[in-house]
Amino acid sequence: MENISNTIPLRDFGGDGEPLHFLHANGYPPACYLPLLNRLKNGYHVYGMYLRPLWERYSPEELTDWQLLSDDFLRFLNGKNTSKVIAVGHSLGAIVSLRAAIQAPGYFRALILIDPVLFPPIFISGWRFIQFLGLGYKLHPLIPTAQKRRRNFDDLDILFTAYRRKKIFRYLNDEYLRILINGLVKPAPGSGYELAYSPEWEVKIYYTGVSSDADIWRELPKLNLPLLIIRGAETNTFFPSTAARIQRIFPSTKVVTVEKSTHLVPLERPEKVSEIIFGFLEKMQ
Repeated sequence: MENISNTIPLRDFGGDGEPLHFLHANGYPPACYLPLLNRLKNGYHVYGMYLRPLWERYSPEELTDWQLLSDDFLRFLNGKNTSKVIAVGHSLGAIVSLRAAIQAPGYFRALILIDPVLFPPIFISGWRFIQFLGLGYKLHPLIPTAQKRRRNFDDLDILFTAYRRKKIFRYLNDEYLRILINGLVKPAPGSGYELAYSPEWEVKIYYTGVSSDADIWRELPKLNLPLLIIRGAETNTFFPSTAARIQRIFPSTKVVTVEKSTHLVPLERPEKVSEIIFGFLEKMQ
């Protein structure tokens, strides 16, 4: 196995206290989350590795499922040689963190999942059947949009105006939307801006998710860590039935629903999300 633990890129957001590692969602680099992470660093040392789609010289073709990303995370933690971390992940980052914690719980002190991409077993079976039929790229609700996503921009104010009209960002205020946009892009060669997270990687992440998650349900009862799940009240990803199933399997799980929020709850409600996280962690002291 390639030794990449010392070359995995990360961002250190600063702060004092216990280590708190944050792992981002598909398509959303860590800088998109500054309103949340700047609050969390008031009590913890916050840092986060970049998932493989943000690395240089790696191709989406090497990804067959999300286990590779959890393996990357464990290599990263092993290379850091730090004390047990509080792992916080959003969406894809939540599942990558959960898989890593199930596989190697000794690296973790607590696990906080924000609207994880975890579906009931019957949904997983249905997606596997769709992939078997070769229809995954056509029937996944997010892939067609990602395939057509614009990647180059001359003016971020024009991008802000366009995003301000999108329903998906309806709960982000103007300040948070501008921070999001600045986090999504990087300077392009020559002039202007380009997406930091390529549409090709975004599509491959969507396609390779979910189908292997039956093992999460099998292994979840063995998890022995404090577990908090934060979900958006209007999420289309982490269903109430999924939350109830987790609480039956792992009764100590705390699930909190944030009103007037969606799957993007950490971007929309950073004040509330940080308040929930601080409250949960304070009770662990």
